[in-house]
Amino acid sequence: MMRGFRRALILGGGAAVTAMAAPAAANEVTITVTDLRSSEGVVRACMTTVEKIFPKCIKDPDSHRTVVPANGTVTIRFKGVKPGKYAIALLHDENNNGKADRALGMMPKEGYGFSRDAKVRMSPPKFEDAVFELGQQPKTLTIKMRYFL
Repeated sequence: MMRGFRRALILGGGAAVTAMAAPAAANEVTITVTDLRSSEGVVRACMTTVEKIFPKCIKDPDSHRTVVPANGTVTIRFKGVKPGKYAIALLHDENNNGKADRALGMMPKEGYGFSRDAKVRMSPPKFEDAVFELGQQPKTLTIKMRYFL
């Protein structure tokens, strides 16, 4: 009798370890973009977990990216997102040329926004300023579009 109990305990313990090792379920991140100054062009969104390339997360093959029309308040949804630490960069590409246009080579001419409303000072914010955690529940964020010029 004791031998059977011990075997059941060992087998049951193994099942618990297997269940704990299963990958976490993917989730959804919903972003509401506010304060667009016009309905011209598109909003480009990129979400990454890679700190060293942020905010240019196009270099991350595992990043979540999308382009949506700029019209009033924009809602962006990234589905199938694994739990982890992410940062989001937005660009209001008003002339839809696929790049962030600059005046005098430095100052952004188009709108930008970052998760956690990370501030732009003399350069784009660091990953740590924009990072948020996605757990097992869907995440909803609001990002205000900002314009330098």
